[in-house]
Amino acid sequence: MNDSIVVLGIGNLLWADEGFGVRCIEALQQRYEFADHVRLVDGGTQGLYLLQHVQQADALLIFDAIDYGLPPGALRVIRDDEVPRFLGAKKMSLHQTGFQEVLSLAQFTGKFPKHVLLIGCQPEELDDYGGSLRPVVKAAMQTALTLAVQALTQWGAQPREREATLRRGDAVTLDELALAAYEAQRPAEQDACRIGDARFLLAGS
Repeated sequence: MNDSIVVLGIGNLLWADEGFGVRCIEALQQRYEFADHVRLVDGGTQGLYLLQHVQQADALLIFDAIDYGLPPGALRVIRDDEVPRFLGAKKMSLHQTGFQEVLSLAQFTGKFPKHVLLIGCQPEELDDYGGSLRPVVKAAMQTALTLAVQALTQWGAQPREREATLRRGDAVTLDELALAAYEAQRPAEQDACRIGDARFLLAGS
């Protein structure tokens, strides 16, 4: 029986570079197919709801935007027991606080993956509601995916280039939030609210 492998992208794609992890899992699915014992999960900002995925994994690979204090677009790889400790020390947003708790709970219950790999990217911009990845962060995705495929190959995920285009509704992310559609549908600068939802901002003023 093959070990269960979970590939998880976490973050909030509505806040520019915070979406790095989700965009990586989206691109990975678009470009590759894997063995049946591999699951790709858009974890978004689900926090504790991701516990079941972590507990069921023998090997866990995580994509996320991480504040390393490095130049924007820089990648860093953290492994195994260092991952929950690192997220606790370097939390950048509420979703990371929640995911650190997920990893801690998995350890407490004795259902923690044998292998954990975190591929993190230093963001350039977060305070841009409705924004997409900045070019330097988007460019880093290719290296992140290469690192991921190398690790997944070692774990027995059997990655192979995808031959058939994904059918509508089969993507890990909602079709309406796919990168190309998301960027194409963004309002012009003069029409968009970059710091939040204008309806609520106006209501509170």
